[in-house]
Amino acid sequence: MTDPATFDPASRPLPEVPGVLSRDQARATGEWIASVQRPNGQIPWFTGGHTDPWDHVESAMGLSVGGQWEAAERAYYFLRDTQRGDGSWPMRWQDDVVEDAGIDANYTAYVAVGVWHHFKVTGHQGFLREMWQCVRRALDLVLRFRGPEGQIWYSRGEDGELRREALVTGSSSMHHALRCGTLIAEELGESVPDWEITADQLGEVIRTRPELFSPKDRYSMDWYYPVLGGVVVGEDASARIDGRWGDFVVEGLGIRCVDDNPWVTGAETCELVLSLEAVGRHAEALEQFTNMQHLRDDDGSYWTGLVFADGKRWPVELSTWTAAAVLLAADALSRATPGNDVFRYVSNDTAAKLGR
Repeated sequence: MTDPATFDPASRPLPEVPGVLSRDQARATGEWIASVQRPNGQIPWFTGGHTDPWDHVESAMGLSVGGQWEAAERAYYFLRDTQRGDGSWPMRWQDDVVEDAGIDANYTAYVAVGVWHHFKVTGHQGFLREMWQCVRRALDLVLRFRGPEGQIWYSRGEDGELRREALVTGSSSMHHALRCGTLIAEELGESVPDWEITADQLGEVIRTRPELFSPKDRYSMDWYYPVLGGVVVGEDASARIDGRWGDFVVEGLGIRCVDDNPWVTGAETCELVLSLEAVGRHAEALEQFTNMQHLRDDDGSYWTGLVFADGKRWPVELSTWTAAAVLLAADALSRATPGNDVFRYVSNDTAAKLGR
C-alpha cells in the first residue's frame, strides 16, 4: 500500500469546489495548518495556543485532505508517543506542559476517526498497523466510561472522580469513533466485538432516551451531531435538520454556534455541510459551504467566527480546526480523496443496521 514518503506530493488528490474553493486554495489551507504544527507533531488551536486531543485530530484530518500526509502522520505519532498507560491523553496542553490532566472520553475516542480517515486517504497500511495499539487502548478505555443504560459518561477529572454526565454531541462523536475503530480492526484482521456492541447501544439511547443526556439545546452541535456521527439517519436525519434550521442558519453567513447569540462559526457550518452531505442534501451543503467563505484569510487560514450584529471577528484567532473542517467539507462536496466518505459511510452503515 501507499507510503507517503514515496508518493509524489504533486499527485496527491486535493478537493476543489468550483467557483468556491480551488485546488490551489485547498493546498494553501493545508500548508497553513502545517505551518502552525509544532516540531513534535502537536497541532495547537492557533499559533501560540493550547492543544487538546480532539481538535488536534481534526487538524490532522485537514492535513491529510490538504496533501500534507507526512505532517498528518507526525500528528498521529505525537498521540501514539504521548498516550498514557490507561489509553488516554490530557485534556489540554500548553506547548509541552499539561494544563489539565483529566480525561475526556470523546477526546480519547476521536483518534480512531482520524487514523481510519488517514488510511482511507493515503492507503498507507503500515501507518494503520503502527497506530493500531494506540487506537485499541483508547477505545478500550472509552468502554470503561459506560453508564448503566448504554450512555457513556463524558469525563474524569484530575482528581480521578468520574463525571456521571452524558452529552449528545460527544456521545454522537464517540459512536462514530467506535464504528471507525471497528473498521480499522476489520482491515487488520482483529476482533473487537465490544466496540460494535457499545456503538449499537449508544446509538439506541441517543435516538430514544434523551432524558439520559444533559440538555444543551442552545448549541448547534447538539442539533446536527447525531446526524454527523451516524446515529440518526435517513428521513429521521432530514427531519432533525429541518426541525431547527430556522434557529441556527443565518442567511448568507453560515450557522450560529448557539441559538441566542448573533455569532456564526466556520467549523460548525462546515460540520453541518458534512451532515447535509451524509443525508444527500448536496445543494444545501454547497450553499452553506459557500456562505462561510467570508471567514477565509489571504494565506488560506480561517477565522473562527463572526459576530454578525457588529461585523467583528470573534474570537480574534485563526484556528487550525476551523481550517481543517473547511477541507473536510470541501472533500465531502467534491469527492476528491478516498476519505471523502468518512462520515457518510458510517451513516449508511447505521441505516443498513436499522433497515432504513
